[in-house]
Amino acid sequence: MTEGLHPNLQPMFDAVLERNRGETEFHQAVYEVMLSLTPIAGQRDAYAQWSILKRICEPERQIIFRVPWVDDQGRVEINRGYRVEFNSALGPYKGGLRFHPSVNLSIIKFLGFEQTFKNSLTGMPIGGGKGGSDFDPKGRSDLEIMRFCQSFMTELYRHIGEYTDVPAGDIGVGGRELGYLFGQYKRITNRWESGVLTGKGLTWGGSQVRTEATGYGTVFFARDMLAEVGESFEDRRVVVSGAGNVAIYAVEKVHQLGGRVIAVSDSSGYVVDEAGIDLELLKDVKEVRRERLSAYAAQRTSARLVTDGSIWDVPCDVALPCATQNELPESGAKALLANGVRLVAEGANMPCTPEAIAIFQGARVLYAPGKASNAGGVATSALEMQQNASRDSWGFEETEAKLEEIMGEIHRTCVDTAEQYGSPGDYVVGANLAGYIKVADAMVAQGVI
Repeated sequence: MTEGLHPNLQPMFDAVLERNRGETEFHQAVYEVMLSLTPIAGQRDAYAQWSILKRICEPERQIIFRVPWVDDQGRVEINRGYRVEFNSALGPYKGGLRFHPSVNLSIIKFLGFEQTFKNSLTGMPIGGGKGGSDFDPKGRSDLEIMRFCQSFMTELYRHIGEYTDVPAGDIGVGGRELGYLFGQYKRITNRWESGVLTGKGLTWGGSQVRTEATGYGTVFFARDMLAEVGESFEDRRVVVSGAGNVAIYAVEKVHQLGGRVIAVSDSSGYVVDEAGIDLELLKDVKEVRRERLSAYAAQRTSARLVTDGSIWDVPCDVALPCATQNELPESGAKALLANGVRLVAEGANMPCTPEAIAIFQGARVLYAPGKASNAGGVATSALEMQQNASRDSWGFEETEAKLEEIMGEIHRTCVDTAEQYGSPGDYVVGANLAGYIKVADAMVAQGVI
């Protein structure tokens, strides 16, 4: 994973590998950004010494803590909690909490590193951070989840605040979990500090469109990519991996723009529905009943459930990976390419492996990295912070219009930056350079801190 790095960057990447042994996801995230820095390697004095890059690759703070809680049988359970406050050059740390068995320090660091540049691209005054736990909410009762969240926040509260670090939701952390977390924060601190968390319920400081924002934003970005080459979503066959929040609202926006989503997936397999995914049924199965996609297939005659193979085997024009990291490997990229895929935009964080990305770019498939295409979620979180700070509340249409405008600006920034540095049409170079330069310039201005 060192091919193609500029000679000036190789020693720095080697140092990252040595300093962060065994953290493969973090290595991958750093490598993908460094690969895009070739056009500025050695061109600017502040960057030539790489004092900035060394600091950008080292989190400002890494917090690991024990989370004890009691299950419904009275057994004491122990999980591990994390909060990595990666970079505050542009504003308070901002990034979600993930509750999933796969969570470890490497994953939280890669997410925080990516979040730093994603947040930079939004144009909002927010830094980068991420957190979570290896706790698995699946199969747990509401009371067990409440007890876990209260224990988690009992430690986390001392590290966060609306001017310090503002967590949000991610995989395994939705409105239910955020409610329990916010309630415990309020109880411990004796303050109604609504700006300390985003993704809150609408009746207690939340923002319209926050639920839909990541999925909607990904599709807005993909729409702008198609428009850049004179195309649209009209009559396009679309595959969306995942069946959670991001995937559901990506499906919704694709349908609104004239496309047809014909496949979604979850951990049990994937559903192919040539008539087009029934959005209301999908929401009922996944959001209300919290069941597997087999329940969708059982109620939809046009659908078939596939429990082996890969969703990327389904022929499509547009692929939107919206599940988790490294879900789209080299084999999936080859299958998509063989079936004529035209565009891939990441709704999840780093869902495509480096090998898959190389295949897409080598074949001139339109490809957008998650730090650009899925930035709508954190952008709307920042809009929620604005509303909390001003004690204001905006309507759905107004907030969606602001989200659409932000995604359009991110798209234009990526296009213009790629052209400026000699890589027209390369959204990876555009996103990484634009995000990096803004953070680096702020760090130079603030001195060695």
